[in-house]
Amino acid sequence: MFSVYGITGRLFRGTLEQLRQVGAVGALARTHRVQPAGRDGRDAAAESAGVFSAVLSHPASNDDSQRHRLAAYTETLDASQPRHPLSTVRDLMSQTIISLRDTATVLQAWQVLSEKGVGQAPVVDAGGHLVGLLTRADLLKPERLPSPDSQALVWHALMLQNVTSIMWTPVPSVAPDSDIRRVASVLLDTGLPGLPVVDEAGLVIGFISRSDILRAVVTDPPLDLWG
Repeated sequence: MFSVYGITGRLFRGTLEQLRQVGAVGALARTHRVQPAGRDGRDAAAESAGVFSAVLSHPASNDDSQRHRLAAYTETLDASQPRHPLSTVRDLMSQTIISLRDTATVLQAWQVLSEKGVGQAPVVDAGGHLVGLLTRADLLKPERLPSPDSQALVWHALMLQNVTSIMWTPVPSVAPDSDIRRVASVLLDTGLPGLPVVDEAGLVIGFISRSDILRAVVTDPPLDLWG
């Protein structure tokens, strides 16, 4: 099930087929590709390699801390852990909520995206309800940035601009029990790098990105696309 949220609240709720008939959502389609970012901005394989390198960088000893590190790494390679097909948003979404308040400035938004290592964040009101989506690409649009020779006051004014003036709104969202294939279809239709995951009340409870789906395609447990 998909919904569309804007400044005034929920504007639509229905199936993928019905969502495609919503003009506001269709207008989200871009003429350029948005560079997607993972939910935490880190590569899982590189992170594991870092752990492995850290273990190898110390000579073998009887130190308890080193044994714990080796045991922890071994557990990540344990193929006997339970496997189950992944088919819904709930299976893949990030439950670590990285969001922006609708009162945030462009400077504050840029700081959050940079510190958290993400490429996008849902924008919420004081009650945590979804009102929009801000992406790093929106912040870096050439037509929005002042020229290099602009005065400092021009750049300062941009940094103090409210995120609601540049965010995507209305923005599609998805329920946690939705089929991953349908989410992928919406991402292709709109060009968005991901969708906020909301509950029945419109509260943001997670986020699912293109990288989340791609990561599931190439890792275990298996992504159930044709089940």
